[in-house]
Amino acid sequence: MAESKSKNTQKGKDAEDLATTFLIENQYQILERNFRFKRGEIDIICQKNNLMIFVEVKSRKSDFFGFPEEAVSHSKANLIKVTAEEYMIQKNWHQDIRFDIISITLGKIYHIKDGF
Repeated sequence: MAESKSKNTQKGKDAEDLATTFLIENQYQILERNFRFKRGEIDIICQKNNLMIFVEVKSRKSDFFGFPEEAVSHSKANLIKVTAEEYMIQKNWHQDIRFDIISITLGKIYHIKDGF
């Protein structure tokens, strides 16, 4: 069981690394990775112009069981929003925000802006 969990943890980190590279290549400034607050975690927090973006990264080997972005449930989205609110308080951010999903399937990256 522990081996499986560590494999999944590594796959998740690899997906986040791919997403981070993708964002940097598209002129996003990475502010934070794996920001945690209580039970919530935001994979990537970045900024482009005067917009702060909170990014959830999801990946799958194939789309046989559905697309990765479908794994962002309503409760997961709400937990991310609560965590984002804490981050904005800590950084005294009063400008626009957006919640995105980066979905990775078979090595292809899909950036879903305003994903939730």
